[in-house]
Parts: sequence; structure tokens; C-alpha cells
Amino acid sequence: MSRLRTRTRPPVTLALPALLAVAFLLLPLVGILARTQWGELGAHLTSPGVVEALRLSLLVSAWALGLSLLLGVPLAWLLARVEFRGKALVRSLVLLPMVLPPTVGGVALLLGFGRRGLLGPWLESAFGVTLPFHTSGAVVAATFVAMPFLVISLEGALGGLKQSYEETAASLGAPPVRVFFTVTLPMVAPGLIAGAALTWARALGEFGATITFAGNLPGTTQTLPLQVYLLLQDRPEAATSVSLLLLAIAMGVLIALRGRWTGAPAAREPARPVSADEHPATPDGVPREEVAPAGPDGGRWPLHAEVTGFNQLTLDAAPGTTIAVVGENGAGKTTLLRALLGLTPRAHAELRLGDTDVTALPPHRRQVAWVPQDGALFPHLSALANTAYGLRARGVPRAAARREAQEWLDRLGVGHLAQRRPAQLSGGQAQRVALARALAARPRLLLLDEPLAALDQTTRAHVRHILRTHLAGFGGVCLLVTHDPVEAVSLADRVLVLADGRTLQDAPPAEVTRHPRSPWVARMLGRNAWAGTASADGLVLAGGGRLVVAEALPEGAQALAIIAPEAVSVHRERPGGSPRNVWPGTVREVTAVGSRLRVLVGSAQAPDLVAEITPEAAAELGVADGAAVWTSVKATEVTLVRL
Repeated sequence: MSRLRTRTRPPVTLALPALLAVAFLLLPLVGILARTQWGELGAHLTSPGVVEALRLSLLVSAWALGLSLLLGVPLAWLLARVEFRGKALVRSLVLLPMVLPPTVGGVALLLGFGRRGLLGPWLESAFGVTLPFHTSGAVVAATFVAMPFLVISLEGALGGLKQSYEETAASLGAPPVRVFFTVTLPMVAPGLIAGAALTWARALGEFGATITFAGNLPGTTQTLPLQVYLLLQDRPEAATSVSLLLLAIAMGVLIALRGRWTGAPAAREPARPVSADEHPATPDGVPREEVAPAGPDGGRWPLHAEVTGFNQLTLDAAPGTTIAVVGENGAGKTTLLRALLGLTPRAHAELRLGDTDVTALPPHRRQVAWVPQDGALFPHLSALANTAYGLRARGVPRAAARREAQEWLDRLGVGHLAQRRPAQLSGGQAQRVALARALAARPRLLLLDEPLAALDQTTRAHVRHILRTHLAGFGGVCLLVTHDPVEAVSLADRVLVLADGRTLQDAPPAEVTRHPRSPWVARMLGRNAWAGTASADGLVLAGGGRLVVAEALPEGAQALAIIAPEAVSVHRERPGGSPRNVWPGTVREVTAVGSRLRVLVGSAQAPDLVAEITPEAAAELGVADGAAVWTSVKATEVTLVRL
């Protein structure tokens, strides 16, 4: 849907200078059109001198474009992707020909590549190459002034491309050169085409540097702009006709680009909404539930990792283990995955998979597959080609790779979508294709960074079931970053809780659920968590107040009190009877969770407390935002976890 723009009437103080600027730019072009002798146009453009100059201009501009692509594309990639000392200076050198007077550029070329220049004598003695007053000199001059257009345009496109695509391709086994030609260049094609068109047009119209460095020799260096310069002296009408030709070419290039010379990646079609074919697994609509094989050779790969840097932990896991990695934002979850991939300087992983130490190997040789949160499906490839990408990167023949990729898509229920592009897939379908692609790459370690976070609840449950089925037969180790307690409990054999890059808890899901050692994890599981110091009869809370418990810890121990929301009672009046923990408070928020309501109560005497009650009880108590209530918790309902 296009964004509606509000029509505003510009102020005269801005509109008038703007119109004058348009007139200033337009008037010379109108002058060419008005002074062109249309009846003589054909004769002027087909004269031998003009035809020869046009031929030479096309030859020189084509060679300049080729050299610019050969040298400028790697330079643009370097500027966009690599941090190095002197980068600002290199970018300034790229921009310099765009702001340098063309004749000064020609003088600089003479002093650098001329017969008495820095490199000219060596080129002449070693290779017999003399650039000045030769067609090759015109090519060098055109390349010098035109290549910056390609570099700047392509650098902008590369800067707008998310690196997760390239990193995912590397995790699938593609070496850097293959990633560049099969992922990077196709995805920045609009910026590359725009830069190439501008480069060609600029080379076609080059004058100052060419006449200064290469001279103005008919048939050798006399390009079309130089021909216009000569015609102005003897045949101004013919010069106007040739100028019109160059003007038409330049305008044609700009109109064809339609404003895309900034090089930004083309906007992708948004994913369509979930449709009726979201859940069918095969063309016949019957889901396949067979367990995926451990690997092509039935391999089993235990994991041993020692991570240093921002993350400092040791991780060991047996084959077939799924570990849920949880923690607050900034705890180091994604950094841990990227360290295992070898993609971040923030942390370093000494990594062993099976009997192989992969620490010194680059990412594409580690056999560690990564599924980022957005899936990072390559938008220019079909679902089938995406899934086969890792197999092709590992040298599997095309037919065999596509056959195995189709089998994986069938297993994950999206085989009937093999020919669709990512923009034609719903969120759930795209995530299953991303998972199929990772599993098809035959990894020894599978890293999933919140793979279900972008899905709706119904689709998430379906994809979670499929994921659980296929992880059951995976012969390596899977690390799953998640903020969803259901995913952590239903998919993982262990839950790794991180805080500031370190292990806070590493235990089975049931243990973490019963005894969470982090307030954040307790709240993620839907429980109240209060930190404090153990006293004789309970806990002295960190924020003030006391909590009475049935089973106290040794006095002075640091502990976490866990209180389930359903164990919190809400009253309109101060309750009597057995509750040992009673606080007045004010309702701050009421939210629905299934068929029940969760009530957040703030109190000056205790930390915020979440209670879970029925809608009927809420109506009877008159619970609403701002209502004054009392909350109570029995001592027997409090669990203390020693920190």
C-alpha cells in the first residue's frame, strides 16, 4: 500500500527560488532544442567525422565501464564491508575525480602515466605501452573520472544490505567468493546496474581529462565530446545536433534509472498473509512426521566449547541435545551463537564438534548452520534453490542437491511451495524453508536465533511441533535462543540461562521451572520473583519489606523468592485468617491470559506483584486500573531459591 502524502502549498519564499533553479537548469537544454536544425539532423549525425567519433566514444566508454566493474566492484565491497585504517582517505580518493576539474585530472594523469610521469617510463620500457595520444589513454581518462559513480552507487547498495544474508550463506558452507557472486551481487543488482549506467554515461561524455591526457587525434582519441568542441569552431549547427544526441543519451539513462542512482536495494514485496495452504505439508495435504536422519552418514557429533571475551562459559553437550538459551536483552545470547560461528570479535570460541577441532576454521568450513530470527532467505532464489544452496556450496551436483532439498521441504511441510520466492511465502512457510535449508546443509551444530518469534500463535504451535519432530533425530547439538517459555520447555533438553555473558543456570527445563535462579527467567515463566537476604523467618527484600516463608534458608544467604500468580489472593478489604504476608496496593494493569486475568498490583510496602484470578472474581471485587486492593500470599506458597 502506497503511503498517502499530504498536499501542502509551498511558501512563496521557497517556491520562487526553486522555480528559478528549474528554469536555470532547463533553459540551456531548451536552447539546444530550439537551435537544432531538425531538417539537417540526419546529415549532421551521419557525417564521417561524427560516425567515427561516435564509434570511438562507444568503444572507449565500453572499455571504461569494463575496467570500472573490474576494479570498482571490489573497491566498493571493501569500503562497505571492511574496517581498516585509512578508510576515510580511500573514500576521499574515490570521490576526488568527481570534484576535481577535468583538466586538472588530465594533468594528474600525465604526471602519473605519461612518458615523463611516475609510471609511464616503466610501462613503455617493460610492455611497450604508451598511454598519451593513444586510444588506451582515452580509456584511462574516462575510467578515472567515471569509476567513482560506480563505487559510490554500489557502496550505498552494499551498505543497505543486511549482512545476515551473507553470514547465513557462509554458515551453509559457501566460501566468501561464492557468497559474493551468488548472494551479494544478485541482491545489490539495482545499485550495480544504476552505478554501471551512470559510469557508462559519464565515460561517454568525458572531455577535459581526455583532451589533456590523450589529446584530440581523429580516429584515435577524438571522442564525440571532442568532436563537438571542434565543430563549434567551423560548423556550430552540426555541433548543436551532436550535442542533442549526447543530451538524448544522458536523459535516456536517467529516465531508465528512474531515480535509483543512490544504489539502495530494491524494495521487496512484503510477505503475503497466512492463507489456507499455510499448514498442508505435502501436495496431498498429509503431514509427514517421520524423523529426520542424523546425517548422510548417520554421524553423531558431541559439542565442547570454551567461550572467552564478552561471553565466558564452557559448554558441553551430547549428540542429539537441544539447549534453549535464555536471558535478558544484552545477556549475550546472540553473541554466543556468533562466537560459535566465528563471526564476532566480541567473543572467541574454542570449538570441538565430534572429534574435529574447528576453532581455526573459517565459518564456511565449520559445518555450523545458523537460522537467524528473520530466516534470511535469499530473495532472488526460490524455496527449492534456497534449500539446495548449502548442498551446492559443498559440491553436491545440482540434480542431487535439488532432489535432497525437495525431500527436506516435503518433510517440513512446504514441498508444494518449492518454486515460490520468499516474498510469496507466509511467515510460517518462510521459517520452515529456512529450517529445511539449515538441516539440508548437513550441519554438525545447529543454531536457531528466535526462529519462531515473528509467527502468530497458531502458526508458531504448528512449526514448533514440526521442529520438535525433526530435532529428535538430529545427530548434532542444537542451540535455540528464545524468549518463549513454551519453546524452552517443549523443545529443549536443557535451559542455559545467561546474564552478562556468563552462565547463571544450566539445568533441565523442569528444574529451571521449579527453581529459577534469575528474576528475569522467573518472570518469563510467569512467576513473581523477589530478591533478598534470608532472615530467621523468611526474606528481607532488596527493595525494602519482609517476606515470611515456611522453610527458611540459613540467615544471610542471598536468595530469590518465587511466587506463582495463582498463589496470590486479591481482596477489597484487609484479609483476616492465616495469610502471613499481606500488603495494600493499587491495581496498575489488567491483562487477559487465556480464560483468566492477570492483575499487576503496585504497593509501597512490597515489589510489584502479579496475581491471576478469574473474570468472575475480578467483577465481584471491582478490579480495574487504579482500584485499591489488598494482596496476600501464604507462607507455604513461597519457594526460596538460593543464589
